[in-house]
Amino acid sequence: MTLPKVIRGKAWKFGANIDTDQIIPAKYAIYSLDEKELGKHAMEGVPGRETWASQVTAGDILVADSNFGCGSSREIAPVAIRGAGISLVIADSYARIFFRNAINMGYPILQSPQAAEAVHEGDELEVDLDEGVIRNFTRGDEYRSEAFPQFMNELLRMGGLVPWVRKRLEERRKTAKAAS
Repeated sequence: MTLPKVIRGKAWKFGANIDTDQIIPAKYAIYSLDEKELGKHAMEGVPGRETWASQVTAGDILVADSNFGCGSSREIAPVAIRGAGISLVIADSYARIFFRNAINMGYPILQSPQAAEAVHEGDELEVDLDEGVIRNFTRGDEYRSEAFPQFMNELLRMGGLVPWVRKRLEERRKTAKAAS
């Protein structure tokens, strides 16, 4: 998966304290670890959003209030959201474990209290991941998020921690071989 520098999509708005059980109810984790299959059930545990995943268009952006991804350390929570077609999550704040799981899997998430408050469902957004700039074309606004350091952007673009580490190990092997 190649992560683009700029992501554009329609916003889906969620509230505060969306936990991993709401993101992907445990009953689905038992049957499959397939990303697309999990994506069909993403956000099914959020009251009133039981059929949300069937309405998502690939590339859409999820925007949430504070403490997104709280609860258990369910690693498949970001997988399910990505499997539903969501290209990026923007939130006021994240549960630390969700944040790490998403980054380790190469799934882009940004923290922007300003965007989380101002964006409405259906707004058309464009996000520059390198610059940490979120443009809301519907409202004519622009919001900031803290851009990731260069190595985290590289990790995201490579598809996560495992491919990133593999590349580093291969580089070390080549260096060691050339030195001997």
